[in-house]
Amino acid sequence: MAYSDVALLSSDNDFIARTRAAAAQEGEADPVQWSNAFIWQMAGSPGFGDKYASALAAEVPRPGNDQSVISDPEILSAIQAIRTPVTQTAKKS
Repeated sequence: MAYSDVALLSSDNDFIARTRAAAAQEGEADPVQWSNAFIWQMAGSPGFGDKYASALAAEVPRPGNDQSVISDPEILSAIQAIRTPVTQTAKKS
């Protein structure tokens, strides 16, 4: 994984939209704000940068929207992994 691949993925409008949709389904009151706050963690999730780089190299059109590149279940798992520590910290306060 190259940091440049993560950087490109973090600004992919299709990936951002899919992240927002998943965050909304997970109960985030403001999925736009949530995705703005956590898009770098999402893009840096294990394997995401490599998958995105491979898709770019293969000239996949709209790789951030292509489920064969990063699937919805992978996006969901990444969101759940990010939200869990945040949710547990909020409950302790």
